[in-house]
Amino acid sequence: VPMAENMPSATAYRPGDVLTMYGGTTVEVLNTDAEGRLILADALVRAAQDAPDYLIDAATLTGAQIVALGSRTPGIMGTPEFRDRVTAISQQVGENGWAMPLPEHLRSDLDSKLADIANVASHRWGGMLTAGVFLSEFVADDIPWAHLDIAGPAYNSGSPWGYTGKGGTGVPVRTLAAVLADIAEQG
Repeated sequence: VPMAENMPSATAYRPGDVLTMYGGTTVEVLNTDAEGRLILADALVRAAQDAPDYLIDAATLTGAQIVALGSRTPGIMGTPEFRDRVTAISQQVGENGWAMPLPEHLRSDLDSKLADIANVASHRWGGMLTAGVFLSEFVADDIPWAHLDIAGPAYNSGSPWGYTGKGGTGVPVRTLAAVLADIAEQG
């Protein structure tokens, strides 16, 4: 579980800093509020070292997820076949994930003159997808991978709906449990 304390201090990172990630990739920090993707990227590189058959992660990664899909629909990105498998399972268990693309043309929006990659694009368009493209840079090409952006669905700040009360929803626990069961059964 990747974790970091997000506190301002004299030693905090700043816009313009260049970080060297766990796998050696350098990242230019353009926005300090996009910190979650940095620790998640390190975790993805570390997890890939164990040569997993599949790699799946979930995070309340972007406010752009809520803009794109609303507060009840997780965005699921990753390698197409595994992304689609996770999406289908998410639909079956009632968490209603939605498959999202990782458009190759968005990679150039993360180009940096100082580092291998920037942590955000210089614009806000396609923010959830751009974050997914950023993460994909840290996943080995031969590993089936899915990322669930649960920024909206993880917490219900509105009125209760269905069996979902106000507060933490538990999304994506059912999806993750069902994916693990499916992998155990189907491989």
